[in-house]
Amino acid sequence: MAQKSPLQCRVEYIIARLFFGVLGFLPRGVSIRLGIIVVRLIFAPLIKIKRIGMLNLSIAFPEMTNAQRRKILKKSFSNLGRTISELTQFPRATPERLAELVTFKFDDREDHKSLYREEKKKGRGTIFAGPHLGNWEIGIFSYSAMVESVDYLARPLDNPLIDEYLNGIRNRFGNRAINKRQSFQTIIEILRAGGTLGVMPDVNVQSKDGVFVPFFGKLACTTGGVAMLAKRTDAMILPMCSVWDPATGKYVVKYDEVILSADTGDRERDVIETTAAMTAAMERFIRAHPDQWLWVHKRWKTRPPGEDNLYADI
Repeated sequence: MAQKSPLQCRVEYIIARLFFGVLGFLPRGVSIRLGIIVVRLIFAPLIKIKRIGMLNLSIAFPEMTNAQRRKILKKSFSNLGRTISELTQFPRATPERLAELVTFKFDDREDHKSLYREEKKKGRGTIFAGPHLGNWEIGIFSYSAMVESVDYLARPLDNPLIDEYLNGIRNRFGNRAINKRQSFQTIIEILRAGGTLGVMPDVNVQSKDGVFVPFFGKLACTTGGVAMLAKRTDAMILPMCSVWDPATGKYVVKYDEVILSADTGDRERDVIETTAAMTAAMERFIRAHPDQWLWVHKRWKTRPPGEDNLYADI
């Protein structure tokens, strides 16, 4: 991708600041309703994007009708609008306000909670692994405000001005964005010191960077980096997500069971098995809340050798 000129970056930055300024100034409820409308209007004419979403939904839910899939896709656009609008409210958020808006719910099984707490006390590092589901922004943001700060992997935006502005908002309570392309040693040090790292491993990667594991019954190329980090630092992986609950008008941060690195004696097999367990947790979250996931990403784009590109006709 061609590098943006300083003028283009400045113009985009001004537009973004105006957008965030207007939605951030409005009362939260009004801001969210407006954000949902804006995102729906943006996606309405994007036929190619909607075709990707419908294809993904047909892979994940072959038993559904097209009408059911369209309904899920439409709601996922609304969820994106809600997520963006909530982000504009971050500059004036307080721990007290977040405590009223976000609840944390560990897996109901006591052994899962006990395992996590015991390993945490031993100084074992934690990798929070979550999908682009619900409001992935507010989950980590509120955790840092109410529990502890979290370092998280992020790919820098191609506009450095907007990237710096958004990181300033996200990191108000001590979080830290780490460029996943350049800070491997920093990540290792964080986890070996018993720190917490946030990752979002639910996107397609190239075959050189991932392993093929089942996702909604179809092999998907998934980063093996999380499993390798867990193996190298003896960190535990804790799947989590932050979903919107319309019944209570709150976000619920949910956790799946703790995943410890596989130990088969074969390093490559360990990475595959650990990645598969993590990806299965991502699928469970998404199946429970399908209308809150980003279906417009080409999740199954990278195929095993000999298989055709599923998105070739889009």
